[in-house]
Amino acid sequence: MAIGISALLLIAVYFLPVWSIQLWAPQYPEGIEMLIWLNRLSGDVEIINGLNHYIGMKHISEDMFPELALLPYGMVLLIVFGLFVAWRGTKFWLNAWTLLLVLSAVGLLIDMYQWGYDYGHNLDPKAAIQVPNMAYQPPLLGYKLLLNFGAYSIPDTGGWIFAAVIGTAVIFWAKETIIKRKQHA
Repeated sequence: MAIGISALLLIAVYFLPVWSIQLWAPQYPEGIEMLIWLNRLSGDVEIINGLNHYIGMKHISEDMFPELALLPYGMVLLIVFGLFVAWRGTKFWLNAWTLLLVLSAVGLLIDMYQWGYDYGHNLDPKAAIQVPNMAYQPPLLGYKLLLNFGAYSIPDTGGWIFAAVIGTAVIFWAKETIIKRKQHA
């Protein structure tokens, strides 16, 4: 039952931001924010683009992220597979779903890191502001100071729901593994 509810909880990820990148600086004490959803970007993206132009960073647009077109379909797969696991109730399918959830999360984090690395290191050599040996890679998770901007990157509501579903699957996987070991002992 909990697996089926967890799978259905993933529907909320379609309607909630998955990740938040927040920036603060003396000229923006209230902060500016970019929200990453399953299929789009929102928030102060154009303000961020205007600022990043001066240091030679690429213009952020949804077109940069082919993942945004694919993620909604991947989430359908995870939801349907989770419901199948709840219906079948076998350890094999629970293991497969748990592995798929964990690999999906790890793959997305690696993808975000690689994008951030490219975005923060491949700068326009004709930028108005150039600081030798300075890279502006945003943090994957947590806080980082970039010149006079504090950058904070963290899962948003949809991301925390996804993490909770993964956690639930891992707990059930661990519980089933321990039970099976005790039965064979």
